[in-house]
Amino acid sequence: MDTANQLASAGKFHVLKLPLGFIRVLEWLFAIFAFATCGGYSGQLRVSVDCMEKARSNLSIGIDFAYPFRLHQVSFEAPACEGIRNERVFLIGDFSSSAEFFVTIAVFAFLYSLMATIVYIFFQNMYRENNRGPLIDFVVTVVFSFMWLVSSSAWAKALSDVKTATDPDEVQFLISACKIQSNKCGSVHGPRWSGLNTSVVFGFLNFVLWAGNIWFVFKETGWHKGASRLADGASEKQAGTFNQQQTYNQGRFDQSGSYNTQGNYDQPSEYSQVGGPTSFSNQM
Repeated sequence: MDTANQLASAGKFHVLKLPLGFIRVLEWLFAIFAFATCGGYSGQLRVSVDCMEKARSNLSIGIDFAYPFRLHQVSFEAPACEGIRNERVFLIGDFSSSAEFFVTIAVFAFLYSLMATIVYIFFQNMYRENNRGPLIDFVVTVVFSFMWLVSSSAWAKALSDVKTATDPDEVQFLISACKIQSNKCGSVHGPRWSGLNTSVVFGFLNFVLWAGNIWFVFKETGWHKGASRLADGASEKQAGTFNQQQTYNQGRFDQSGSYNTQGNYDQPSEYSQVGGPTSFSNQM
């Protein structure tokens, strides 16, 4: 009984070896990497303000920012180099819409890939018993392919703008003290972008996976099966017509052969009739 259950379970998981199931698993994994690398990001940059009066200087000003990159809400304090007061400075830009859109698509793609994989494994018969399941799967796959392309492109553009807005050399121009030539400002270090760069790569990889899986999902729909049946019917009809033509030609060949054989048989008879009188006259 245990062996039978093991064989049944192995048969269910066989779908994961097929392109349809295997690509769904990859989509599930790549969606995790996409929203994890973007949604879990936090970065920091540091700048320095060296005032003419050294006591008022701050040579390491830390500026922290994170997802969803509403930079206009990120502030830091910098010395004004005039008296003992500090000024509060805000970064520029709001890139939350592109970042949140990208992460939302990744989360929904993760959930759908997980659900589709479960259906493939445990409810495969229900999935294929009519055309409704494969058709819905096909439409959703096409939509997610398009959404991955749009969201990844938008996020790539937004990431480029985030890098510009958080460039330490650009942030310096937001500080009033740095606009005075007697003060010296510089960058200590900039943010690390490896995680966000990876998120963009995973975004476009997800697009490639979903777009490539369109064909394998389409093969499960009634549209492809109907087209295959029409193609098979046309091939069988063409083969039947060829066989009929071949039989007809063979029949004509047989009739022609019989005619020639009969003609060869009758010729000596005529020759004998002609030759008969000649022989009789010789006898006379």
